[in-house]
Amino acid sequence: MREVRASRGQGRSPSRTGTLDLSRVMLLVYVLAALELACLFMQFSVMPYLSRRLGLDSAAFGYQQTIFGVLQLLGGPVFGRCGAPRFADQRGARAAFTLSFLASSALYLLLAAACSPALPGVPLLFASRLPGALMHTLPAAQMAITDLSAPEERPAALGRLGLCFGVGVIFGSLLGGTLSSTCGIQCPVIVALVVSLLGAVLSLTCLPTSTKGASARAQSALPGKPKASVFDLKAITCLLLQPGVLPVFLVKVICGFPSGLFMVMFSLISMDFFQLEAAQAGYLMSFFGVLQMVFQGLVIGRLSSRFSEGALLRASVLAFSVVGLAMALMANVFHLCLLIPGLVFSLCALNVATDSMLTSAVSASDTGTMLGLCASVQPLARTLGPTLGGLLHHRFAVPVFGHVQLAVNFLVLLVLWRQPVPPKMDKAW
Repeated sequence: MREVRASRGQGRSPSRTGTLDLSRVMLLVYVLAALELACLFMQFSVMPYLSRRLGLDSAAFGYQQTIFGVLQLLGGPVFGRCGAPRFADQRGARAAFTLSFLASSALYLLLAAACSPALPGVPLLFASRLPGALMHTLPAAQMAITDLSAPEERPAALGRLGLCFGVGVIFGSLLGGTLSSTCGIQCPVIVALVVSLLGAVLSLTCLPTSTKGASARAQSALPGKPKASVFDLKAITCLLLQPGVLPVFLVKVICGFPSGLFMVMFSLISMDFFQLEAAQAGYLMSFFGVLQMVFQGLVIGRLSSRFSEGALLRASVLAFSVVGLAMALMANVFHLCLLIPGLVFSLCALNVATDSMLTSAVSASDTGTMLGLCASVQPLARTLGPTLGGLLHHRFAVPVFGHVQLAVNFLVLLVLWRQPVPPKMDKAW
């Protein structure tokens, strides 16, 4: 039985109380993930205007994004003692969530200071990117949900976690724009700071020390099995080389990267190609969030209960290819609205299928590390995306993003049809 189920009230049925505690913990994890993502998107809505007010050009704004992506990438499972995914495996969910929210609080505090005209804004703006190395709430939430859900329920549970991303996109973008226009550019940052501090308190007081099951503790305590080190690059390499892990991980990286390039350049594309104002671009981002919630909450869970994860993975790659073709041919914002549902479905299906397959292929004690590696794909896009996407956009214009997505995903689809990914390896629960 899981550690989270160990604290049972006296005089109650153990199984009933354990299930109740488990449900409460999972609900809290979803709430904490939604809070963190909402704060993050509030910050995203403020950053372009703050950079412009401080006199930074588009190149300097791109450097900020690159710095943030590099720090999150370096703060993942390979580098840094406090990288959340590896840290979560060793210290537990409570420590991982608390650390991430405290890092978020430090980022928003520095960002609020950068908004003050009495302080050196540009140095504080770049310094506010530094705590991003420890902000890993989403992979920590994925690890906790993976630990708390049975293998057959895991795709649906991870799909519900995607609802939190939709909530963060919608409410974060809307609150950021509304508060900055009515109360000043510093107001959304202060609100994000308060919410992050609240998340740290909730994590420290309401989450269990660890969500790992007894099987995970037994595996970590096996005689002759060395204790994993946060700096153990060899252990992570061995994890990727386990049967069925590397092919799925490569599919996740290769198929998701072209769409990541498009999303990184979306603000520039919306201004230059579609001639949209900031408010209209915000409405499009809210549309992304609504579709994310619909697909994660109503579509992906039902599909995962009827079809295998391998079939869901192939469907996502096929949809990516079709969306890439449509992206190469689009000419106006109406065409974009037509292809956005296919793009969001592809992203949701790819993430849920690959995360579930990868966590099922490794031992329960390594789920945090594996999800940390999965989470490093997005910072990788934010790291290479501004530079590579800018070059592609400058030389070949917007249709090149569709051509790249079509070519890459069509080749992956051919490989998957000839050599399907290995079936998942269920853990002992």
